[in-house]
Amino acid sequence: MDTLNPNWFLRARLKTRQLLLLIALDEHRNIHRAAEALHMTQPAASKQIKDLEEMLDVRLFDRLPRGMEPTIYGETMIRHARMALTSLSLAHDDVVALKAGLVGQVEVGVIMTPAMALLPQAIAAVKKQAPLLRIGVHVEPSNSLMGKLQHGNLDFMIGRILEKEGSEGLIYEELTEEPACAVVRPGHPLLDNQRLQLDDIADRPWVLPAPGSIMRHRFDMMFRRASLEPPSNVVDTTDMLVVTPLLQQTDSLHVMPLEVARYYETLNILRVLPIDLPCKMDAFGIIRQQDHLLSPGADLLLRAVRTAAKEIY
Repeated sequence: MDTLNPNWFLRARLKTRQLLLLIALDEHRNIHRAAEALHMTQPAASKQIKDLEEMLDVRLFDRLPRGMEPTIYGETMIRHARMALTSLSLAHDDVVALKAGLVGQVEVGVIMTPAMALLPQAIAAVKKQAPLLRIGVHVEPSNSLMGKLQHGNLDFMIGRILEKEGSEGLIYEELTEEPACAVVRPGHPLLDNQRLQLDDIADRPWVLPAPGSIMRHRFDMMFRRASLEPPSNVVDTTDMLVVTPLLQQTDSLHVMPLEVARYYETLNILRVLPIDLPCKMDAFGIIRQQDHLLSPGADLLLRAVRTAAKEIY
């Protein structure tokens, strides 16, 4: 037998009808009944098998008085014909499901940092493929999003698992840690100091997350570990509609995730102070329910998030 080109079936113009005929012959062992089952004439069926045998340069069936028996070559082709048709059937089902998903709706929850760059990049990529897919975005703290996820109101979320209790049945894919930084208005006098230390900023006015929040706790502990009192001249808020004008009108400082700060830097609204704060939030990642089967649209967005995370982080 001659060595076949790996894409011999393209050169042979192998037809789906030939695959169906191989299977019908295996089931009926009679060319007339196989042709009848496929609404073909017997001469047409015989010619298709003969063409295939000539292309493969083997005999696929033994012609016997009682019918047709597949040779070892025939059995191999029949097995692969069944696999090929099964694969085509699954491909059709996937396309139908994907079409349904691409005009459906996805609900995703996200905390602030990945809401600034990661999720928008993923959504932009998805919208090129599926402009009619409706995407609902919920930007909230992780504990609020977790409740929505577990009640089935979200397809998946990008956030943190804050407590081990209640995390059973969840799948978590870590994406990155979240370092914090100090920000000020453009033109702030501290921006000129390239040797800033914690004691240089401890007694300054600050705009901070509310007491009891994870960020505020870690911010205060950062100073205590350095044997410093945490700032006392403080306004408690993380609402950027309040934070931004406060920073612009005063010499106050604010603490926020570094990725968020970089976004506001590009808009020329804030500047990151030249000091590495020994303060960071826990890593965040993709969280979804183990027993929740994602729709094709939700799966498309999830894969886009993973791709964007590789590029950004």
